[in-house]
This record gives sequence, C-alpha cells and structure tokens, in this order.
Amino acid sequence: MSDKAYVLFEEQQRNRGIDLDQVKERLKALKVETPSWGYADQGTRFKTFQKVGVPRNTYEKMEDAAQVHKFTGICPSVAVHIPWDKVDDYAHLKEHVANLGIKIGAVNPNLFQDDDYMLGSVTNSKEAIRRKATGHLLECVDIAKTVGSDILSLWFADGTNYPGQADIRKRVQWMYESLKEMYAAMTPDMRMLIEYKFYEPAFYHTDLADWGMAFNMANKLGPQAEVLVDTGHHAQGTNIEHIVAYLIGEKKLGGFHFNSRKYGDDDLIVGSVNPYELFLIFYQILDAAADVDPGVSRTANNIAYMIDQSHNIEAKIPAMIRSVLNVQTQYAKALLINLDEVREAQEAQDVLVAENAVRKAFEFDVTPLLQAVREEMGVPADPMQAYLEDSYGQDILARGKGGASW
Repeated sequence: MSDKAYVLFEEQQRNRGIDLDQVKERLKALKVETPSWGYADQGTRFKTFQKVGVPRNTYEKMEDAAQVHKFTGICPSVAVHIPWDKVDDYAHLKEHVANLGIKIGAVNPNLFQDDDYMLGSVTNSKEAIRRKATGHLLECVDIAKTVGSDILSLWFADGTNYPGQADIRKRVQWMYESLKEMYAAMTPDMRMLIEYKFYEPAFYHTDLADWGMAFNMANKLGPQAEVLVDTGHHAQGTNIEHIVAYLIGEKKLGGFHFNSRKYGDDDLIVGSVNPYELFLIFYQILDAAADVDPGVSRTANNIAYMIDQSHNIEAKIPAMIRSVLNVQTQYAKALLINLDEVREAQEAQDVLVAENAVRKAFEFDVTPLLQAVREEMGVPADPMQAYLEDSYGQDILARGKGGASW
C-alpha cells in the first residue's frame, strides 16, 4: 500500500466529516459467513461440472473455507447443509473446524432433494411425509446444539406447478405447524431465519413466495424467528433495499444470503452484476444502525451476513474470496456516506443534494482504506493475489476429480 495514497484518502474523508478511525473499526468487525456447498462441485439443471481439487467430504470443505478466512480475515464461520454435510460425529467435526481457526455457522436443512418431497415437504398433503420433514428440521436443531450454532437457516422449495394441484391455505397451516414444533425445540439463544423465493422450482405458486409471507410466518412463530433475504430471490426490478429498510424497521431482518443475478436466481459472485444495489443495501443497514430506536439499531447490528452462490465455471476458493472482497468493498463505501449530510438534505427536501450525498460515497476508491485495514488486521493487503501466490491451490489438486457435490 502507498502511504501517500492513504494519507490523501484520509485527508479527503476528514474534510467531508468522516471519522476514519470509526470506519476502520466497523470494517474490522465485519464478518461474512461462507457456505460449505460453495466449495463443492456444482452445476445447473443441465450439468454438474466436476473440477480437479474439489473437496471430497465435509472435512475438506472446512479446510478450504479456512483458507478464505486466512487470507481475508473476515470469514470465521462456515454454514453447513444437511445432509450434504452429514457426518457420523458432529462433535468431532466441531473440533476439526476449531483446529482450523474457524467455526460452524448456520445449519441449513435440506427439504428438496428427497423423492418424498416432490410434491412438498412440510406442506405435503400426506401426513407421514410432513412428519418426516419435521423430523429432519428437529434433527438440524440437535446438530446446531452439538456444533455450537445459533442460527437455523430455512428455505423451502415447496409449491405447486398447476392450478388446483393442492390446497394453498392448508399448506400454509401445515408449514406453520411444522415450524412451530421446530421453534419450540430451539434454545433461547438460537434464531430461525426464514427465507423466501417467488418462483422455482415451483412455477404456479411457492408457499413462501415473498418477504411478506416470510415476515408473517416469523411474526406468528415469535421473536426468535426472523426473515432472511437472498439477493437473487426477487422479481426483476424489485427494490431490495426498500425491503431491507422495512424489515429492519419492523425489527425482523435476521440475515442475508448474498449473491448476484442477471435474470433469476443465478447465484453469481456477489456484486458482479449490480454492485450499486449491494452498496445501497448496506446504506440502509448503516443508517438504521445509527437510529435512536434501540430496537432498530440492535436489529441492524445483529444481521447475519452469509454468502450463498454456485460456482459452476470458476475455481471455488478464488471465487469465494472475490465475493467476500466485493462485500467488504461495498460495505466500506457505505461507511463513507455522511448520514448527517443526507438527513439535512432530506429535511430540506433537496432531492439532488440528498441523492448526491449517497452516490458520491459509492464513487470513492476505497483501495487505500481496505489495504490499511487489512495490514492492521495482519492479513494480506491484496488477499486474492496472496492466495494465488500460495501453494494451497496447487496442493489440493492431488484430490483429483470426483469431489463432493450437491
């Protein structure tokens, strides 16, 4: 890093009334969880592409995830997906992960790959299948207790393809009954994050199709249930930052699954298509974090940032590093918004000044800032380059092809 570049950046921000020491502390506190499945072989509905060096089991997924944390310093936890990450001894897995310098994060049940779930899991018209699905949810609560996780992350593929295929209102009740049983099994420190998706794989109706349905379900369940926003799970043109602001205001935004999309749920590298959207999401979060309402600020400061994406054509670890760095970059830019300036312009109803106060923060080159923060954290100033120059990427090629997939 050029000391001169940082000095100039520091002077520039000081003149704008930005406290860079506070900005740097917020950047150091940022944590982004990576997903175990992001290190596995993945594909599309057409093909799963096998790559050399992909982890062959959950233990190797964790080893790859530890590399991302090693080079970025902000990814200390890894989400697991059951049964993709099913092991015989979860206490042993927890110990293995701790020895790598990381921990297990959110536990994600899988209720969409069993043949029994073709016509629904917790919403299936057959009671035996609903019981089977609920049993899996309870199993994941037990796993979370064993590995020390405090987050259960839920996404359901449940829905229908044709009018008249199923009783929509009954399905809502069946889902509630199942989640209520799961909720009761959770410990007081656990949170249930309920995700939604407006289409796919169901195309006529999806049982949790939008944030409002997830919000309503979370409200009925209780304070430990919150909404999870996946940035790829919306219709084109959806104002995601508006949803974010609303849910924080209602004290019900629990977490994110970050990815990027061009058309649908493309699960591309975070911020690769529309980085401004990611920046504006962080703007709403940081604005709420400074709110005088303690409930709003507490919600904004307790959001679980998680990545959920599918690396089909990219090398797994570098792609994950790129996503993490893109999140960090847009978060850094959002921290440079002078919120007082924005609010003064809003109060004066000066539309252009208010918009400019937000946009100009996005246009800053935060490279000097991020390099300074990383050096203070003891990680490489350029994490991607450092990883590419490291031998790990070559060493894992000995695994060969045929790794774990989902």
